[in-house]
Amino acid sequence: MLIGIIGAPNKGKSTLFSALTLKEAEIADYPFTTINPNFGIAYATCRCAEKELGVKCNPRNSLCTDGTRKIPVNVVDVAGLVEGAHEGKGMGNQFLSDLAAADALILVADASGKTDPNGNSCDSCDPCNDVEIVNTELVEWVASIIQKHASALSKRADGAEALAGILTGLKVTTEQIKVAISKCSLSQVKINWSEADTRRFAKEILALSKPILIIANKSDAKGSGERTAMLASRFGSGSVIACSAVIELALRKAERQGVIARSGEGFGIVEGKATKEQLNALKYMLDFTRTKGTNVQEALNRVVFKLLDNIVVYPVEDENRYTDHFNNVLPDAILMRKGSTALDLANAIHTEIGKNMLYAVDARTKRRLGKDYVLNENDVIRIVSAAK
Repeated sequence: MLIGIIGAPNKGKSTLFSALTLKEAEIADYPFTTINPNFGIAYATCRCAEKELGVKCNPRNSLCTDGTRKIPVNVVDVAGLVEGAHEGKGMGNQFLSDLAAADALILVADASGKTDPNGNSCDSCDPCNDVEIVNTELVEWVASIIQKHASALSKRADGAEALAGILTGLKVTTEQIKVAISKCSLSQVKINWSEADTRRFAKEILALSKPILIIANKSDAKGSGERTAMLASRFGSGSVIACSAVIELALRKAERQGVIARSGEGFGIVEGKATKEQLNALKYMLDFTRTKGTNVQEALNRVVFKLLDNIVVYPVEDENRYTDHFNNVLPDAILMRKGSTALDLANAIHTEIGKNMLYAVDARTKRRLGKDYVLNENDVIRIVSAAK
């Protein structure tokens, strides 16, 4: 899984990337700080099955802290996008190619209203423009790819399959293409769409293949609440979440340095570790976190579990002890799309295991399950396969 962090220049994309991954990215208050994409690992979080089962897990592919399982997710922060990017303006062409492999997108807008769509300083800018420009450029990007192959598409009777071949680099499936064509009421035989129809299709296929969560960043700034409401009104409240990437990053760095430590559900300042100046700043940030929240982790979780509709499943080899063959308890937490079957899980573990799968076992009930069993959240499953 790969999640792309996108947006107009100077909106806080690299700060968000660093807050999610704790990997250093160049951060500055001027446009095009990011030239080359930054890749890192963030962690989606959920309640681990260990407490429910009364065991202590020993994770192999993930982490677990106080009953919270942390599942690694790939994240990429790309260059800022300006109007005309699909024509090569700004870092446009590079930006768009860096996004091709993404499964979902986090679009960062400036809820402080202090930067315009080009990343320059302003007094009271509308963050909705940040989103509109990015959405338009994404649609134009996909539409331009299709239009480049218009002549070849017009000769193919199998239009959906032909489009799938053209858009394969964007991680678009044939089924998604068929759904998008149907929603737009377009022909899929010898495709010869108008430019307007091509854009309508591009918008629909993007929604299906690269869902977007809008981050109303800089939620600690004055007036950010009003601008976040503007974004929610324009794009839907379920598509927008207010975040303060800069406070989240500062607190995560302070935790790494031992200046603050987790205490229950929040943080506490470690006595004697902070200077007087740090104390004042930390008290402000911790109070902000307790009352409003930075929402950075919540944003990632929303993308992974809501936009991409994933659940967490735990495959084991011993259904009685919930272990693998090295005696690791609940060793792997695997993200699976809702509706996935036991066979899908077997293939996710290894194609040979899937190919030779016989049946599955529910580790909780010890009940035998067929290949077509539909997985549920927090299932603990043993796959029985003839594969060695």
